[in-house]
This record gives sequence, C-alpha cells and structure tokens, in this order.
Amino acid sequence: MRFLLFRSVKTLAMKSAASRGFTSESVPDRKVAILGAAGGIGQPLALLMKLNPLVSRLALYDIANTPGVAADVSHINTRSEVAGYVGDDQLGQALEGSDVVIIPAGVPRKPGMTRDDLFNINAGIVKSLCSAIAKYCPHAIVNMISNPVNSTVPIAAEVFKKAGTYDEKKLFGVTTLDVVRAKTFYAAKANVNIADVNVPVVGGHAGITILPLFSQATPKANLPEEDIKALTKRTQDGGTEVVEAKAGKGSATLSMAYAGALFADACLKGLNGVPEVVECSFVQSTVTELPFFASKVRLGKNGVEEVLGLGSLSDHEKEGLEKLKPELKASIEKGIKFANDN
Repeated sequence: MRFLLFRSVKTLAMKSAASRGFTSESVPDRKVAILGAAGGIGQPLALLMKLNPLVSRLALYDIANTPGVAADVSHINTRSEVAGYVGDDQLGQALEGSDVVIIPAGVPRKPGMTRDDLFNINAGIVKSLCSAIAKYCPHAIVNMISNPVNSTVPIAAEVFKKAGTYDEKKLFGVTTLDVVRAKTFYAAKANVNIADVNVPVVGGHAGITILPLFSQATPKANLPEEDIKALTKRTQDGGTEVVEAKAGKGSATLSMAYAGALFADACLKGLNGVPEVVECSFVQSTVTELPFFASKVRLGKNGVEEVLGLGSLSDHEKEGLEKLKPELKASIEKGIKFANDN
C-alpha cells in the first residue's frame, strides 16, 4: 500500500486484486471499523482505508462528529461503503461483522507529556471499547494504536480474557510508525533508495523500549557506530520531535495514520491468504521473558501465524535490549493492574 495510494484508484484495485490471485469481482468482502475516527489520527486513517481496495465496508465511530467525517469520505469513488456511528448507543452497530478493528481513540500527546502521562485517560477508553469488541465482534483482528501501546495492549488482553474471547493471535499493538521512521532516517543517512529499505524494530512502542535493529537493515550500509546510535535515538524520540515541532498544536497524526493504514493492509492481506506477509508488531510473545514484545510477525488467515525471533544482534542492540526490558515490563504490568483493578 506504500505507493499504490498515489495511483488512480481503479488501477490500484485491479493490480491489488491481480497480485493476490483474485479477480476484481472476487476480492473477499472485509469490514473495517475505526474507533476514534473523528480524531487527528482517525480522519486521515479513514481516508487511507477508504482508498484500500481490500475494504468493502468501512465503519467510522467516535463520540462526536463522525457523521460528517463519514459523509465526506463516502464521496470518494472507491469500492467500500462508508457508515458513520456516534455515541455509546451506536458502538455495537459500528462493530458488528467487523474483520479488523483499528483503535486510534484517545487524547493526543502535548509538549512535555510522555506516553505514560496519557495512561489514565486512554486506559479507560481502551477498556470500554474492548469490552464492546468482546461483545459485538469477538473474532475480529484488533489493531491497537491508542497510547501507551505498551500498556493498552495488555489492558485489551485482560478485558478479552475476562469476557472469554481472548485470542492472542488477533491482538496487535501497532508499532509500524517506529519502522516507518527507522526506514526514513536510515535511508537518508545511508543515501540509499528508500523504497528498498527495510529495518526491523523490536521491543515496545515508547522511548528506550523502541529498539531499531539497524544491524539487520537492508540494503546494508556500513555506517559508523556513532551514526547508528544517533539513528537509534532519533527513532526513539520521533514522537517527541513531532510534538515539539507542532508547538503544542498536536502530535504525530498524519504519519501515524499512514503507519496504521500500512499495518491494517497487512492484516487484510493475511486474512485473504496472501503468503509471507511479515510486519513488526507488539504481540503476546515468548521471544523474551516478557509476556508481550514487538518483533517481526508472520500474518495469516488467523492473525499471527508465527512470531519470529530477534536474529543476530550487534553489541549496541544487545545492550539496548537489556536496558529496555525493565521499563517495558513495568508498562505491561501497569496495564494488567489497571484492567484488573478497574
């Protein structure tokens, strides 16, 4: 989906179907619901998902203003039918029949705020929305964008466990923005074609828990260690860079929407049986001793088909891995405690 968005929608739909072995008439019907669709991430994400030819129904939900967003997006001449839902009484309608649910709902970061500062507000929102998912579309793939992802994914898991609907293969923390940033920064520093770049990012989705594995980056560039350390720091601080640049007027909304659309597209490809769809995501994992961890994941018809190992790490990356574990462990435990105490 990275470059198809800039072609005509007709060409996009035809090529997408052909590449997956479908005719344009046989692409499976897929419903995608966006919870928080009227927000800073939700609106551009709604636009990008409307452009995705794998989506046949697009449900946009928020506590206010969603009918206007839905009406606006619905005028775009692509395959999917769009409906807007607003308020608690319409949440069930928005969710029913969903194959993929994307959750960007919550308050954005402001200057000086960490992701943990968002916790109390966003944790409550996530818990409520996940309770509804468990009731109305318990088999849907859930893409968690709401921060702090290191805590909101464990909250969602606990809510689903209590409801008896938890499937660890279908709950994803969306860490794709970390990958997008790592690719962008690496391509510029290595002076390579960005379209060819791949950089795995593991760990979590906040500060030092974000660990880009530049030693595994392709195309290979023999960058000096000081450059690698600077690239690592910039990737970890990417969200803060945007918050400060917007001078209190917002956070990383457009790039996050793009990253969210990329990951949702990968999930849809997996559901449709496209082979070898691999993306990094924060999932239930045994890659480390932590119960949740971001690493490369092979996606398929059941969601997670395989959680891939870390591979060979440089000394710098090994050090970063050990440093991130205590902070990530604390964030996971914070989410679990919130879910069980509230």
